[in-house]
Amino acid sequence: MRSTLRSLRSLWRDRRGATAVEYGMILALIVIGLIAVVAQLGKTTSAMWNGVAHNVTETGPRG
Repeated sequence: MRSTLRSLRSLWRDRRGATAVEYGMILALIVIGLIAVVAQLGKTTSAMWNGVAHNVTETGPRG
C-alpha cells in the first residue's frame, strides 16, 4: 500500500508531461502561423501574376 502511495505521489509531482504539452502547443502555434503566412503569400503572388497576365493581354503584341 505504501509503495502505491509513493508511486502516485511521484506521478503527481512529475512535470515532464506538462512540459511536453507546452512544447506541443508552441509547435502548433508556429505551424498555424506558417500556414497563415504561406496562404497570404499565395494570394499575393496569384494577384501579381493575374495583373501581369491582364497587362499582357490588354496591350497585346506591338508591331
